[in-house]
Amino acid sequence: METNVQAFWLGHSAVKLISPKGHVIYIDPFLTHNPSTPDSLKEVAEADFVLLTHGHEDHVGDTQEIAKNTGAKVLGIVELIGLLQAEGLADDQAIAFNKGGTVHFDDFSVTMVSANHSSSYKGQYAGDPAGLVISFEDDICIYHMGDTNIFSDLDLYGELYEPTVVLAPIGDHFTMGPEEAAYAVEMLDPDYAMPIHYGTWPPIASDPNVFKEVLEEFTETNVLIPEIGENFLT
Repeated sequence: METNVQAFWLGHSAVKLISPKGHVIYIDPFLTHNPSTPDSLKEVAEADFVLLTHGHEDHVGDTQEIAKNTGAKVLGIVELIGLLQAEGLADDQAIAFNKGGTVHFDDFSVTMVSANHSSSYKGQYAGDPAGLVISFEDDICIYHMGDTNIFSDLDLYGELYEPTVVLAPIGDHFTMGPEEAAYAVEMLDPDYAMPIHYGTWPPIASDPNVFKEVLEEFTETNVLIPEIGENFLT
């Protein structure tokens, strides 16, 4: 695809994006304790933004350490950001927003949308789970679905945001499985889709090729199955 955005899957639901102007963005940076993330990708030397879909440990991951070491801004739903602030996240690094809201930056924006899941952080209520739509100015739109199952609003999200790339959880057990994820992506009608949140542990050892086969059988969406650490937008 033609884009000036770089995007790297880091295992599980963790993704690193580099905007056209060079902003480094991490989504759900579960790295240090992620068995699928190579050691070479676990340490974060540079980050400008951390985006969180919800409060579960396998998504918040290394957020606090990244924020402390890099000065990155941390974005998430109000209740989760409040818990992170109470734990030490600096107020000037915290950006709390909510569903339907959009936060604008230099060359991209982030819109929070619904996800159908649960959310807690270290045993405390962490607000609702969410998906995140990252729109790059005059470039592509990436929709990270977070942890979710299928729900009817996805039809509307496809019309409203017209995502170029959808990152869809396929692991089953805690989220959608491959077949259900394929139907969810069909509702969004993106140009490309990529499976995430699978293969990390035995309960979510789903086959991404099943997702690819089902989705490409009845849609024009191209499925990307990158290696961990590979720029999947090339």
